[in-house]
Amino acid sequence: MQLEFYKYQGTGNDFVMIDNRSEFFPKENTQLIAHLCDRRFGIGGDGLILLENDSETNFKMVYYNSDGNQSSMCGNGGRCLVAFAKKLNVIENETTFIATDGLHHATIADDGLVSLQMIDVAEVKVSSDHVFLNTGSPHHVQLVDDLENYNIKENGAAIRYGDLYGKAGSNINFVKQIDDTTFSLRTYERGVEDETLSCGTGATAVAIAMNVLGKTDASSIDLNVEGGKLVVFFEKKEGQFTHVFLKGPAEFVFKGTIEI
Repeated sequence: MQLEFYKYQGTGNDFVMIDNRSEFFPKENTQLIAHLCDRRFGIGGDGLILLENDSETNFKMVYYNSDGNQSSMCGNGGRCLVAFAKKLNVIENETTFIATDGLHHATIADDGLVSLQMIDVAEVKVSSDHVFLNTGSPHHVQLVDDLENYNIKENGAAIRYGDLYGKAGSNINFVKQIDDTTFSLRTYERGVEDETLSCGTGATAVAIAMNVLGKTDASSIDLNVEGGKLVVFFEKKEGQFTHVFLKGPAEFVFKGTIEI
């Protein structure tokens, strides 16, 4: 069977996109999904995303990590899916869609930047050397001194597979403060089991964590990721973060077909 796919990337976080509104895709075939995401033998991507029909919103997002398993929310993937939905003429410049963590609202500006509303965050666990919170996916946030030379894969894997998070694991973010409103981060993503060039839920987690730690009192925070720049903005009231948005580019790379 010939499978038509689209490739998108958001600050270097890249995804295989499939229009599955006719529900033809074999969703339980984890081996196939992993193959499609393989950078040597398949198309290549940090994940695979299906766009499906939904009775109450514009569309449904079904997200798989590159290991072939369905996973929790992906912020950059959600932004790319919004751009994909526009390309398919499913939406225009504004949308509401459903994902594994609930309802999302998003807009596309004239310059192509996609702003995606993330879930509200009420619980942030602060420990002596890290912060843990869930922004649609679980995230460990840790400040380090030499971010540029830090071994992300080795240190990230040690925490991800360590006793702290058990079998489920967590995404691991290492952070360096640049100024009052800017932070750089590098992320080890579970499911990819390596560093990615960007992580949207991770950038969101870092922005909130830095506010909680008192590293910034800003409600709009710039994040430097390996693949570009993202912005996270939110409202904060009585320790709760609401109207949380992740903003950045979501770009079409190419379209093709592959025999499956």
